Amino acid sequence: MAGPTLSHSDIAPPPEDPAAFLAAQRSAYDDLVAQGLKFDLTRGKPGPEQLDLSEALLTLPTTHTSGGVDVRNYGGLEGLLGLRELFAGLLGVQVSQLVAQGNASLTLMKDVLVDCMLKGPVDGTPWKDQGPIKFICPVPGYDRHHALLEWLGIEMIPVPMEADGPDVAAVEALVKDDPSIKGMWLVPTYANPSGSVTEADKAARLAAMPTAAADFKILWDNAYGLHHLTEVETKTADIISLAAANGHPDRPIMFASTSKITFAGAGVSFLAASESNVKWFLKHLGMGSIGPDKVNHLRHLEFFKDADGVRAHMRKHAEIIKPKFDAVQEVLSTRLGAYPHIATWTEPIGGYFVSLDVLPGTASRVVQLAKEAGVALTPAGASFPYGDDPQDTNIRLAPTFPSLEEVRVAMEAVATCVLLAAAEKLAG
Repeated sequence: MAGPTLSHSDIAPPPEDPAAFLAAQRSAYDDLVAQGLKFDLTRGKPGPEQLDLSEALLTLPTTHTSGGVDVRNYGGLEGLLGLRELFAGLLGVQVSQLVAQGNASLTLMKDVLVDCMLKGPVDGTPWKDQGPIKFICPVPGYDRHHALLEWLGIEMIPVPMEADGPDVAAVEALVKDDPSIKGMWLVPTYANPSGSVTEADKAARLAAMPTAAADFKILWDNAYGLHHLTEVETKTADIISLAAANGHPDRPIMFASTSKITFAGAGVSFLAASESNVKWFLKHLGMGSIGPDKVNHLRHLEFFKDADGVRAHMRKHAEIIKPKFDAVQEVLSTRLGAYPHIATWTEPIGGYFVSLDVLPGTASRVVQLAKEAGVALTPAGASFPYGDDPQDTNIRLAPTFPSLEEVRVAMEAVATCVLLAAAEKLAG
């Protein structure tokens, strides 16, 4: 499990004389700028070596039929049965609860939210007709989730994301009496950016909690459920079964994709939910589609063959990216480990990110310094609704795309910027 992000409060300032500390860090930063670096750690993209793992997809499929279906033709709105059968087991759902679509799960998330706003969820009326709508967003969280809500005019309420999942007590208190809170986002396994894993007991509480909104939704973005960095294959809580057992079968809607498993721009996305939710989704989807890219579905089915094929493929991914995550931990520990008052960070065992907390009030300055030194980082505050981190402390690190050596050099640069920003702050 990801390690917790430590508090900066009640910790003494560094032992060094602030003026001398600042002078030393400015000198180190000047040396950094002189190197003329050019690195991009802004987004969690697969590296070229990872994409090469799926190169055989370009030679597939070898046939155009699957289960008697000609994949070249119209139809099959729910997606190719064979691929749904393969991924149903991996995602822990029934085949009848799973839909396979195009390459982007983000598109499915947008469709679900727009359908809820315009037509109403399966268990409610159109949200647009109900006055201001609110959503709960665990923070730090995924910026694209926040962007979707802001685009739709849905108010966002942050709650803390802890090492074992969201602060459920805070969520329970918010939803109990406010019918305008219609849902919440959650990345349950190896969360973006902290790497946190939502434990089964917290998932059970979310599934069972009383909500003032009868049509409350948990948008369960299982983007990294198969992205293990170690031999421990952390199991994602079964939110769909938990919700059904507690009388709220239509509460969760799960999303997943192969975007970081095969080709990021040509994968397959999935939606899983109760059968009534699936029928609701397909009804609205059918207004704009006669069927997904079943040729690509068959291509993936032939490539993986079965669930064990997916697991073996993911172990190859881990072999490529785990050294990069190890390099992040090594550099941060070496450069910043002596300054817990200045920086703390997570140690994920899966997913695509490391969450770095710097001295409050300095995250924006760190990002600015890094940019001027040639290292592009995700904007400070990106992991918070409206891009507003109240403490200006969190930075998302994405080490997968650069080479291993580039990760090391880039993290050395980040550490230098963290120390200079802290030195400036402490020196007043």
